[in-house]
Amino acid sequence: MNAPLHLVLSWGDWLQLFVQYLLLSLMSIGGAISTTAEMHRFLVEEHHWLTQAQFNASIAIAQAAPGPNVLFVALMGWNVGLNAGSYAAAFLGVLTTMVGIMLPSTTLTYLAAQWGHRNRDLRAVRAFKQGMAPVVIALLVSTGIILGGANHHGASDWPLWTLSVVSGLIIWRTRLHLLWLLAAGAALGWCQLL
Repeated sequence: MNAPLHLVLSWGDWLQLFVQYLLLSLMSIGGAISTTAEMHRFLVEEHHWLTQAQFNASIAIAQAAPGPNVLFVALMGWNVGLNAGSYAAAFLGVLTTMVGIMLPSTTLTYLAAQWGHRNRDLRAVRAFKQGMAPVVIALLVSTGIILGGANHHGASDWPLWTLSVVSGLIIWRTRLHLLWLLAAGAALGWCQLL
């Protein structure tokens, strides 16, 4: 990870970060990971509160660690706070992003799950559940494009894009467990380092 930025964040900036994560929470169908394209736009491209390397590392470290996949949000908040200059700001960043991403979606999910369970036989409820699948897939694809394009190699990355498509097809069309593909990817990455 490259050197941290040196930011000066006002209380208005912290409030803007909190509101952004409140909004992302309502868009996080399929989990917070599905909103990384918008997080990238806001944190890296628009406000420059994170570097591309910090953004990618936040996701990679959290996804590799055991526990819930939403931990990358805490790491992003932590890095924004560190870039603002202190560990106190880092803890504020974690609190701001995690409460922002969790509060609306948790509340909405709880209320919707109760209502959906009571009305599970309604045609509209079944149609809604089926209609959300393409939305989740599109959000996850956009996440892959953002993370995959981080190195800006373009056409020279065709083997990686091919491998990604083949892996997706294997997961979709076979019963091969995902961990085998992850192990194969780790082995290929290790071989590349040699």
